[in-house]
Amino acid sequence: MRHRVQAALLAFVVLAVAAFAVPLLLFTASDRTQELVLARSSDLDRFASLMDQAAATGDTAALVAEAQRYTGLYGEPLVVTDARHRAVVETGGMRAADPAVSRLIDAALRNQTAHPSASLTPWSRGSRMFAEPAGAGTRVSGAVVLRASVRTAAADITWRWAAVLVAAALVALACTALARAVTRWVVRPLRRLDRAVGQLAAGLPPEHTRASGPPELRQLATGFNRMAGTVTRALEQQRRLVADTSHQMRNPMAALRLRVDALHTQLPASAHRTYTGVTTELDRLEILLDDMLALATAEHRAGELTVTDGPHAHCDAAAVAADQHRRWEPLARRAGAHLTVHTADVPVMAACTEHELVQITDILLDNAIKYAGRNAEITLRCAAEGPRTVLTVTDDGPGLDTEDLTRATERFWRSSHHTGTTGTGLGLAIAEQLLAGRGGRLELGAARPRGLRVRAVLPRAREEGAPR
Repeated sequence: MRHRVQAALLAFVVLAVAAFAVPLLLFTASDRTQELVLARSSDLDRFASLMDQAAATGDTAALVAEAQRYTGLYGEPLVVTDARHRAVVETGGMRAADPAVSRLIDAALRNQTAHPSASLTPWSRGSRMFAEPAGAGTRVSGAVVLRASVRTAAADITWRWAAVLVAAALVALACTALARAVTRWVVRPLRRLDRAVGQLAAGLPPEHTRASGPPELRQLATGFNRMAGTVTRALEQQRRLVADTSHQMRNPMAALRLRVDALHTQLPASAHRTYTGVTTELDRLEILLDDMLALATAEHRAGELTVTDGPHAHCDAAAVAADQHRRWEPLARRAGAHLTVHTADVPVMAACTEHELVQITDILLDNAIKYAGRNAEITLRCAAEGPRTVLTVTDDGPGLDTEDLTRATERFWRSSHHTGTTGTGLGLAIAEQLLAGRGGRLELGAARPRGLRVRAVLPRAREEGAPR
């Protein structure tokens, strides 16, 4: 936004400076041209007066002397003729017989004045021709033609234009600095608000936004701070409720398990089934509490990483997959399933910590072994797909239908087909949060010809020491 605002302001500055400088440049050129025309017109008037006196007295000596002195002083030739087109004086190599000069003389003898009308510019070169009739009223006694150099006038215009352009550049620089200052004044509060909104969206306490900038933005920042405080307190209370409930229930649960275990030796054989049911439910409650605490931790961590990007983390996903296969293969075999692993021979780096990837893999393999059923074929794959590292767990169990696939990552959701198995319905939700915190995602789909395929997709990280 800052660049767009600055671009708009700079465009306005350029147009404003151009609207000021261009007319001023044209005016200075026209003014200096007019000065040249007036100066040479004055010279022509003087020679026209001398010619008129010479025509009346028949003495041209003063006219010839003045013309030669003028050309010698200024280097500008002139031609003076009488009313019959006969040359009275010619200086500087200019002749009355020259076609251009002859046409001007003819016009002057018709009582017409010839002055250049086009404005000079810094790149004007050569000379300009001037012509005036001599005489009084409608009586023409001769003609005066002058060829004036424009070098001095063009040099003056160059200096004037340079001064105007330098002034315009200074004004443009001052306006640019002012535009940048105004842009920072307006945009800086918006950037702080944007950062605070990102923190609030991630569930983290946003930094207090200092009210600055225009009055409207100060009012917006004040309102946002009040709203952010209310939302943050509500989120923190909710997070604490989940975490504290999970934590505070551990002691009663531990005490309850001790009492139940102590009663085991006092119970008759007929109560063994009831005792087993009680301990099973206690196990489920303990797993539920652990999963709720893990989910709260994963959500908080995902929010932190979303805003701050977290420290640079990476691990070898292929090595993690191989280690997980060694840990889970005996468990799968005892459950009547067959677990295989397929990994690359080279490291496959993932942008997450090894602990996070192990936790994700534990959830996926636990679900596959638990729900795929006996004699199921479960496959763990790790591969790089372009800029992503993908860990895939596939089984040939009953799988999930389309509706169940869309709800599988909801908290506490369990498929109606798996009501007989233990589980809290939080595993995939935890995995999804862990992946989201690292910029990844969890993908669920049907396997072919049957079963379920779960893909944990993470950004691919560079191996340490690898060239950039």
